[in-house]
Amino acid sequence: MQRIESSIIIPCFNEEKYIDSCIASILDALEDDKRVEIIFIDGGSTDKTVEMIEAYQKQFPNILLLHNPRRHTPISMNMGIKQASGEYIFIISAHAKYNNTYFAKLLAYIKELDAECVGGLLNTDVKNSNQKSNAIKQVLSSKIGVGNAAFRTGVKGVTSVDTVAFGCYKKEVFEKYGYYDERLVRNQDIELNKRIINGGGKIYLVPDVKCTYYARENFRDLAKNNFANGKWNILTAYYTGTLRSLSLRHFVPLGFILSLIVPLLPGLWDGRFVYLSLFMAFSYLLLVIIVSLKLKKSVPSLYYLVMSFITLHFSYGLGALVGILAVIKKHIKGEK
Repeated sequence: MQRIESSIIIPCFNEEKYIDSCIASILDALEDDKRVEIIFIDGGSTDKTVEMIEAYQKQFPNILLLHNPRRHTPISMNMGIKQASGEYIFIISAHAKYNNTYFAKLLAYIKELDAECVGGLLNTDVKNSNQKSNAIKQVLSSKIGVGNAAFRTGVKGVTSVDTVAFGCYKKEVFEKYGYYDERLVRNQDIELNKRIINGGGKIYLVPDVKCTYYARENFRDLAKNNFANGKWNILTAYYTGTLRSLSLRHFVPLGFILSLIVPLLPGLWDGRFVYLSLFMAFSYLLLVIIVSLKLKKSVPSLYYLVMSFITLHFSYGLGALVGILAVIKKHIKGEK
């Protein structure tokens, strides 16, 4: 029996729209390599996700399916890691598809660089192309939209970074630095990567390895996702007891929301403070319009571009504000 060299771990929940292309891209990349196992951990899907995975299992015995009754992603990740037989662990998303050299190249790089983790670039795309979804895609690929996340904006050469998306890890990393923090509904990957960096480990981003991540395609889903991201930035800091697990870019939308709200408080007594809020709002809108005009070559609708930026930034910032209120509430109740 051949030794399992690497394990690909994929948490999933209600991914019937994406799971088929995800699995197909993985199998195409592996070329029936028997030294790789593929482990799906389902969090209680109510659609056809499990049925679709089970259909592939009948043909490919290296596909395993676990069930996570507690549903949260970091729990699924830890279940997969503990089940894994491979010396190297890929933690990836069912919401994406992978280049046919993705796994082989990351495996070669982690050995060559002797790193704790390596990852590639994430290209944002949409399944259903229209003016609205393409506007969202462009905004999620813009530095004004997502900040300086290098795995989204790109690098010119192999670069030491603080986090990557959908990376390849040495299995021993989890024994040395610990598993994913199961208290964190979001940011569990960023927190683990920062723990590795703060512990002296090395994480590299390599530009010639790419995957495609599918963005939310309407403003409601975009707002819902980024509201939760913003909220869990605050809760991540609260549960871990440090801001070191996050970067400045994670708090910029919160700073913007506060710049609009805080001047309104003294504005109750002195109306001149209201002008400060109006100035900040006008400056933001002007910036967004200028950036949108530059992106208009790819997306002809200025309205959808501007609304995508506003939806992304406001939902993220408001989520962080709600996170602060949640932390205050926990302190009042004496919760930990």
